[in-house]
Amino acid sequence: MSLPRLPLTVIGGYLGAGKTTLLNRLLRDDHGQRIMVMVNDFGAINIDADLIASAEGDTITLTNGCVCCTMGADLFMAMGDALDRRPRPDHLVIEASGIADPARIAAAARAEPDMAYGGIAVVVDAQHWLALADDPQIGAQIRGQVAVADMLLLSKTEGGVPDSLLTRLCALSAAPQIDLSTCPAVAPLLLGGIAPLEGRQTNAAHPAYLGWSHDGDTVMDRDRLACKLTAAPQALYRIKGLVRAPQGHGWEVQVVGRSVEIKPAVAPVARTRLVAIGPQAAITKAAVEAWWTGT
Repeated sequence: MSLPRLPLTVIGGYLGAGKTTLLNRLLRDDHGQRIMVMVNDFGAINIDADLIASAEGDTITLTNGCVCCTMGADLFMAMGDALDRRPRPDHLVIEASGIADPARIAAAARAEPDMAYGGIAVVVDAQHWLALADDPQIGAQIRGQVAVADMLLLSKTEGGVPDSLLTRLCALSAAPQIDLSTCPAVAPLLLGGIAPLEGRQTNAAHPAYLGWSHDGDTVMDRDRLACKLTAAPQALYRIKGLVRAPQGHGWEVQVVGRSVEIKPAVAPVARTRLVAIGPQAAITKAAVEAWWTGT
């Protein structure tokens, strides 16, 4: 007996838009489905610790029967792994890298006979999107991600959603705009069959990016860490990771543009591990190293 086609939904959005937060909400929802989540990002999987039942290699098994894993470079091989898994997942969700074109990933579902197109949901950071969209280095890519969306999910709307943002989004896409703060559950949005929009642009132009990572014994108190992150090179659009503290667990770091968030880590931090990314034309690894190692 043949198996039903496996729906594939792609979650897109720029660096720090809130894609992983959305995934954690999805995995907490009482959806009753076996979901396989693949993450294709420049950093590690960041699933909430209390959802994890076990972890082995690049695969995390969750308490609700869902599975998360890091997607390799070959998209079709990763999709084949999902199709070969028994029992087969009810739904495959791929979190696209913040610098990826989500339409390229979604197109693979149309090319695979055993998969069904489940739509593209793009997360839009209501606080930063307008500035990013007008950035000469990355603006075309930011706008392109919105242009290929079947659904726009507005994040970080606690301070309200500017009318100017809604107007710009409407000019780029006819996709419905949904404020995530008003949604008690996100599973119906992502797993319920996103209506595809036709006749859209399919290639989001983007610059070359430079990635930087640090893995060491660096120890910082909160004040010093805040000063360090505030002074980061402006071209580093995204920094995230864990930093050891002089006493206690350590810090979880999330930096998006000039917005810096530092909060206590949920588990002891044995080593300081950070990743960062920015346009190659605007930053060098030497400049990033000089910032991080400088006093």
